[in-house]
Amino acid sequence: MVYKFRFDIYHYPFKKPLMTHHGTWEKREGMIVSLTNEEGNIGKGEIAPLPWFGSETLAEAWQFIETLGAEIKREDIVNIPDCFPACQFAFESAVEELEQPKNLEKYSPTFAYLLPAGKFALQQWQDDYQQGGRTFKWKIGVESLEEELKLFQQFTRLLPADVRLRLDANGGLNFEMAKRWLEATDRWGNVEFIEQPLPPENLSQMIKLKREYTTDIALDESVATLNQLEQCHARGWRGIYVIKAAIAGSPQRLRKICQEYAIESVFSSVFETEIGRKAVLKLAKELSSPQRALGMGVNSWWDRFVK
Repeated sequence: MVYKFRFDIYHYPFKKPLMTHHGTWEKREGMIVSLTNEEGNIGKGEIAPLPWFGSETLAEAWQFIETLGAEIKREDIVNIPDCFPACQFAFESAVEELEQPKNLEKYSPTFAYLLPAGKFALQQWQDDYQQGGRTFKWKIGVESLEEELKLFQQFTRLLPADVRLRLDANGGLNFEMAKRWLEATDRWGNVEFIEQPLPPENLSQMIKLKREYTTDIALDESVATLNQLEQCHARGWRGIYVIKAAIAGSPQRLRKICQEYAIESVFSSVFETEIGRKAVLKLAKELSSPQRALGMGVNSWWDRFVK
């Protein structure tokens, strides 16, 4: 099978900058891939890189795409190198849209809603709560430990009993800081998990923390790509995996890994547009742990989506 091929680059600003331990993120940049088969049908996929998580950069994806020309063979899509995980996701998603049209009408997952870092979270959660949100994700590791623990205490006094909170450190804590956070979350009891408390190279310490505290720990940066996910599983991680499917790599390989290892997964957004989001939700419907809200509650950060 040979597909005609084209791509379009997009640049969309966030309504407000997203503050994380990795720095300040002001806009989402990526590409929309369009494949046309012999019958004239079109399938679309999205390249939404996140290089600080380990994917290719947008420039690297562009350089790769420019080598392809105006057509691409099915076997070439299957053999896209692992160093281009966002490209793997985009091209395979486009092929799946052509061969297996998405059916998400009966899929109504719950979402975890992303809050801004710092004190601004103390106001924004209320809007999402009024819309039915009951799981929220708050970025930590952005300000000082003492300031964030103080804000956390204020936050917990505001939140209703039916709210679950996820704390996302983006690998920004050290071992002693992580213990302080886990002591605080164990006391409160309504923190679902702390996401990536330590840098990826500190997996053994995160395994140790998981054993010593009641609050769960989830891996994120540690398992950004499928190769990393397999490595962490081989090294003994049996906890929660936050899967950013749009940068993980091949959807087919992701299915195989999740099913073979019985992964407890939470699918999460990388601020992909509606095209990538539909492909991620299709995978989440098949593979994400049903008791966990998807980390896809990010629409309020956008002014628009690509349709």
